[in-house]
Amino acid sequence: MSRRTHSRRILAAGSRLHALRAAGALLAGALLPVGALHAQDAPLRIPGLVVTATPVPTALSSLGTHVTVLTGEALRARGITRVSEALRAVPGVSVVRNGSYGSVTSVFFRGGESDYVQVLVDGVQVNQPGGSFDFSGLTTDAVERIEVVRGPASALHGSDAVAGVIHIITRDGAGAPPLTLDVTGGGHGERRASLSAAGGGGTASYSVTLLRHTGDGILAFNNGHENTVATGKAALRLGESTRAHLSGRIGERTYHFPTDGAGALVDRNQFTFSEESSFALELEHALVPRVQLRALVTAFAADGGTDDAPDGPADTLGFFGFQSLDSYRRSALDVRANVALAPGVTGTLGGEYESQRVRSFNESLSEFGPSTGRSANERDNRAGYLHLAAEHAGVSGNAGLRLEDNDAFGRFLTWQAGLSWRATPGLRLRAAAGRGIKEPTFFETFATGFTVGNPALDPEVSTSWEAGAEQQMLDGRVQVQATWFSQRFRDLIQFTFAPPTPGGANFFNVAAAEARGVEASASAVLGAWEVGVDATWLDTEVTDAGFDQGVGAAFVEGGALLRRPELVLGGALGWRPSPRLRLDAAVRRTGSREDRDFTAFPAEPVGLPAYTLVDLALTWTVRPPAGGGAGVELRAGLRNVGDADYQEVFGFRAPGRVLVLGGRVILDP
Repeated sequence: MSRRTHSRRILAAGSRLHALRAAGALLAGALLPVGALHAQDAPLRIPGLVVTATPVPTALSSLGTHVTVLTGEALRARGITRVSEALRAVPGVSVVRNGSYGSVTSVFFRGGESDYVQVLVDGVQVNQPGGSFDFSGLTTDAVERIEVVRGPASALHGSDAVAGVIHIITRDGAGAPPLTLDVTGGGHGERRASLSAAGGGGTASYSVTLLRHTGDGILAFNNGHENTVATGKAALRLGESTRAHLSGRIGERTYHFPTDGAGALVDRNQFTFSEESSFALELEHALVPRVQLRALVTAFAADGGTDDAPDGPADTLGFFGFQSLDSYRRSALDVRANVALAPGVTGTLGGEYESQRVRSFNESLSEFGPSTGRSANERDNRAGYLHLAAEHAGVSGNAGLRLEDNDAFGRFLTWQAGLSWRATPGLRLRAAAGRGIKEPTFFETFATGFTVGNPALDPEVSTSWEAGAEQQMLDGRVQVQATWFSQRFRDLIQFTFAPPTPGGANFFNVAAAEARGVEASASAVLGAWEVGVDATWLDTEVTDAGFDQGVGAAFVEGGALLRRPELVLGGALGWRPSPRLRLDAAVRRTGSREDRDFTAFPAEPVGLPAYTLVDLALTWTVRPPAGGGAGVELRAGLRNVGDADYQEVFGFRAPGRVLVLGGRVILDP
């Protein structure tokens, strides 16, 4: 048995179990009774409402926080296939990809760390415990909409919602095309194909999407990537007052990279791999007309790591082989009651129990002999929360509290409040504030060996406030908005090579930082033209560098946080001369950022220069999906039209100009 096969089998049993559970969710959606799918009741949908910012679906105009909603159909029409690419156009959001397609992709909200964003897929939290998340595997193929909520949301969603929440909601079956085949090909060997099936009505509906995405990468060798995903969703009305939602997702991806930590091409067989599955079951029941009960059961599993086998028989000097495997499990039960206390007033009382499990294994090969490490740790969290929402005479408000009781870090209280005022028929003023937390990672808490974790760590904490205004003109065809925000991050966890006590912990809550800025955007729909512009100005500052000091310090007191651009400007132009033809153009100017050069020790400070990207997309509907026939749509896109040479991480080149061709066939039997 090979070393690679043996190592993967260590975690295989748990991975297969969670994959089977998620597969069950997919099959449940696919095997709903045919008779039920043609019922004539109203679809189980909530159009025009946001489900992430408050405990109950709420109109966007009633929220005090800045929320952006991206629709999957609009993204696909513009040729956007990755969720990370869609987020680049959202004010206040910064996306950093570590080089080629398929590489680690991180998202920063309003200057916060990349692990300060909670990511939900159909209500399932898919972050690793401690907040880390790689966006490289998320595509737009099955997306109905993406809700982007800025500001602390821990009072409702718990840990990791420090700077915001991204909720990816997949398509329902009701109203969706019955069968869709979408194929895309482009430069660097990029190939993508997805097949979607959907059906149903008000009593029951289902949707299933299968995706396969591969590519060769932009580097000279060992830079391919693969991504395979199956997503399923079902909805069922169980009588007049009860309904159920079931969703599942299975994904597997690999990314080959020849680079070391400084971006040099040094390895021909190094790669990362990941297998993920998620599952959610949501039940809603109207106990009486004024009381609604809701229970949500979720499970998420991820198995993955890095594989760097010896390059060949002659590779026997120094450290010549390494593999790491990590297995994450998180499952949760959330139960809440929504009560209509008075006309326009709703109260929510809820509780959540979450279990987290992490197992890790690593093996290092060297001329001094092999060495291995293993660990298995767990922690549970209990939380209770209370929210209140009210609306009267054009004024809407909401407030919430949440008390966490965690096995590792004890009790913590988070809060949030928001206010929205319709000052005139076209003008809305809003404000919000809150406190969010991010729990320590398992490694920071439980590590043993050369690095020692600290069980006494507290969560990292953010306190934030924002104020904004939105103006609509010409019957809503023109919209302008601006938001000022300010965030304070404290108790940031840092590593030290020199523990205060010999053999003691290496991690402590010691650092602090601040971020403030402005998010602004304007959009207009004028006949066949759609125009949009956006801008983000961001000012970050390290207020306490903690243990970091010297030339290569990542935190420099008074300095800016790394890889956060001070200014980002964007524009989009859409032209639809006929119902069958659409042309889109987008431009984005990303300002200079600070980074570190890791080719030497200590790492030298470097500046990443500003760059501008221009993208074009053309969509032609050859035949609309009507009259029981097949609809046909053709697409062409040109990314990075100017072939800009830029880096989002120092030492790692980003893709240049790429031509993309694709099409979609919609079958309506």
